[in-house]
Amino acid sequence: MRLTHGGAVWLMVVVTLMWGTAGVVTRHLAQAHSFEITFWRSLFTTLALLVILPLWRGRAVFSQLRRGGRELWISGVCWAVMFTAFMVALTLASTASVLVTMSLGPLLTALAARIFIGHRLPARTWLAIVVAGAGIGWMYGTQLMQGGGGSLAGTLLALCVPLAGAANWTVVQHAQAKGHRIDLVPAVLIGAVITALFTLPFAWPFKAGAHDLGLLAFLGVFQLAIPCVLSVLCAQVLKAPEVALLALLEVVFGIALAWIGAGEQPAPSVLAGGALVIGALVFNELLALRGRRTTVADTAVPGAH
Repeated sequence: MRLTHGGAVWLMVVVTLMWGTAGVVTRHLAQAHSFEITFWRSLFTTLALLVILPLWRGRAVFSQLRRGGRELWISGVCWAVMFTAFMVALTLASTASVLVTMSLGPLLTALAARIFIGHRLPARTWLAIVVAGAGIGWMYGTQLMQGGGGSLAGTLLALCVPLAGAANWTVVQHAQAKGHRIDLVPAVLIGAVITALFTLPFAWPFKAGAHDLGLLAFLGVFQLAIPCVLSVLCAQVLKAPEVALLALLEVVFGIALAWIGAGEQPAPSVLAGGALVIGALVFNELLALRGRRTTVADTAVPGAH
C-alpha cells in the first residue's frame, strides 16, 4: 500500500510525536543510569526490528546484511553514534537543549555536501547556517557563563547526533553514486546491535527494575523502532524539505511533553537560541519548497535517534 501525500504528512506528524516522547519517558526512570538506559533501549529496538523487518520485507531482508557492503556497516556505526549520544545527552542536559542542538541536522548535512561532495549551497542555506550558529552559540555561551558544566557537556554530546547524521548522509550518497543503494532500516538494526554491544560493559551491573524496563521497552519499540520504519515510508512520498520541516515538530512535541509530563521548564536561553535555530531551518526549507526543484544538498536521511 502506497501512502498518499496527505497521509504521509499526517503519518510524519505521528512519527515526530513518537520521537518526542524520549525526554518525558526518560525523566520518569527511577533507577537506570545513562549507559544502562541506552543499552536496554537499543536491545528492545533490536528485538522489535527482528520482528518487524521479516513481516514488512520478508526474510530476504536479512540477506542484505551480508550483501550490503562496507557502506551499510559504516551507516550502522553512524546510527550507533546517534543512538548512544542522544540517550546519554538526555541524562546530562535538558530535553530542550538536546532537541534544539539535534535540529541542526539538515544544515550540517548541507555543509557535509559542500565539503565532501562539492555541492554548491544556495545563499539561503548559508544564511540559515549563520543564524542557526548564532542561536546555538547563544545557548552554549549562556550555559557556560552560568556554570552549568553537566548541562553544557550534555548539549555538546548532543551535537554528535547531527554530526553523525551528516556523516551517514555522506556515506549513503557516496554509495548511491557507485550504484549501491543502502537500505536504511537494516542499517538502523545494525546500529541498534552495535549500540547494545558497546554499552553493555558500561551498563553492568543492571539497576533497572520492572518499572524502568517497561519504560525502556516503550522507548525501544514505540519511540525508535516503529517510527523509524514509518519515517522511511514517509520519506518515499514526501520531498526532502517537507520531511525536514515536519521533523522539526519533534522539538515542539519533545519540549512540550517534558514540560507538561515531567515539569521540565526550558531555560530562557534555550528558548531564545532555539527560536533562532528553528526559524532559520523553517526559512531554509520553505524557500527550498518554493523552488522549482530540490537540490541534492536538500536531501537528508530520516533522522531516527
